[in-house]
Amino acid sequence: MSFLRPFFSLLSLLVLALAAYLLWSWYQADQVRFPDGVVIDQREDWQLWLGLGLLGWSFLGRSAMLWLLAKPDRDPTRPERGGGEHLTSAEGARIYVEALGPADAQPIILTHGWSLDSTIWFYAKRDLAKRFRVIVWDHRGLGKSEVESTSAVQLSNMAADLKTVLAYAGARPAVLVGHSIGGMTIQTLARDNPELFGRDIAGVVLLNTTYTNPLETIVLSGLLKALRFPIVEPLLYLQIWLKPLAWLSSWQSYLSGSTHMAARLGFTHNVTRSQLEHTALLMTRNSPAVQSAGDLAMFRWDATGALSRVTVPVLVIGGGKDIVTKPEASSTIASTAPGASLQVIEDANHMGFLERADVYNTAIAAFADSVRPHAAQSAPAPRANAGR
Repeated sequence: MSFLRPFFSLLSLLVLALAAYLLWSWYQADQVRFPDGVVIDQREDWQLWLGLGLLGWSFLGRSAMLWLLAKPDRDPTRPERGGGEHLTSAEGARIYVEALGPADAQPIILTHGWSLDSTIWFYAKRDLAKRFRVIVWDHRGLGKSEVESTSAVQLSNMAADLKTVLAYAGARPAVLVGHSIGGMTIQTLARDNPELFGRDIAGVVLLNTTYTNPLETIVLSGLLKALRFPIVEPLLYLQIWLKPLAWLSSWQSYLSGSTHMAARLGFTHNVTRSQLEHTALLMTRNSPAVQSAGDLAMFRWDATGALSRVTVPVLVIGGGKDIVTKPEASSTIASTAPGASLQVIEDANHMGFLERADVYNTAIAAFADSVRPHAAQSAPAPRANAGR
């Protein structure tokens, strides 16, 4: 629900404005003149205490929100990076990429969801890199990847970036794994370059993703579509036009815990404090302008039936409690891809790959193992790496 982030930032600013109003009203006071001519300032103590409370929440509420919204950690996630490098995509963007695990093992390329970056794959990198060559990368304009203009933040360009990362993976056919917009990027690649599947791509795993405009497959779809043009899109454009102010607002929202409230919508009761903090931090430190441009691009995107021409194995994993991309979206994708299999994790929301990492990573590993014979039969010709 990245496009709801500006609404929570606005809520946080309204609370801050109310705090300032109450404190100013208390400071100004009302003057009361008594019959004997004495004038005193009469102040309402509740204005002072409520104003101070709201001011404190506006800048110190994060810790309280984490304590209230998530449970303690047994296995905390961290926004860690390894040694990476930049690739130059065909579209001119500089894409940050990291490779982990045995160099001669089956490649798995992990493509993250929107508003995040590749550090969100903390559990997947740790678990899968023991046996596979795990490659992670940042979407253009997010994390350490660069983009010259927000106008270049389009799904077709993201698919071209993924194609560059695929070339970086080497000659052995890779397994593509995509979460949310990462899955949309893979479907865009299938729509635009179907010849890569079976030759350079051994299989596809789609996590909690959709096949069309996300407003069509989200909860409260009718309401959100009705609000799209009069409210949602104008607010997203303001985030682009007023980028410096939007970034300040985003950090204030993070400090208040409002961003954590927005991020919490994508989790179930399984979420831990480090998982919620990690997600909220990435939503904050990534450019609000880039995030908004990506949201707008998703509203104009469609890849219905893109996997119908793909012959490689496809695993679609959905969350039984996903409110961002309802399970019906996963079912639709699986029904259009020949030989696709569907797995619904009942106790998972949109960020299921994080809160139920054990289940998701086990499924990804089993799938990657299952396509190894398929990859061997493909016998692809060696491919040159992308320019770095």
